[in-house]
Amino acid sequence: MMEYKGYVGKVEYDDQASLFHGEVINTKDVITFQGRSVEELQQALQASVEDYLDFCKSRGESPDKPYSGTFTLRLDPELHRQIHIYAKQENKSVNRWVTDTLESALPD
Repeated sequence: MMEYKGYVGKVEYDDQASLFHGEVINTKDVITFQGRSVEELQQALQASVEDYLDFCKSRGESPDKPYSGTFTLRLDPELHRQIHIYAKQENKSVNRWVTDTLESALPD
């Protein structure tokens, strides 16, 4: 993974072309980049993100931000009830309980 200005790029290697290619994975818009070395990849990612931001600006549009902080989730009503109960038992809001639970599930 590579990151520039909050935009995260996932990189894969194409053995036939002897080329690395990447795509920004945390936006709805398509931002791609490629290079033959790590240095070229970093430069290409930065150039692609800057081009994307300039393109949005020229059109008077806001660029798609990597994350808004809003996470919509559909749950079975019984699971929702259980989460609410666990959160209240720990004197937390449902949002805080879910955030804490998800954070604890992530690898360090």
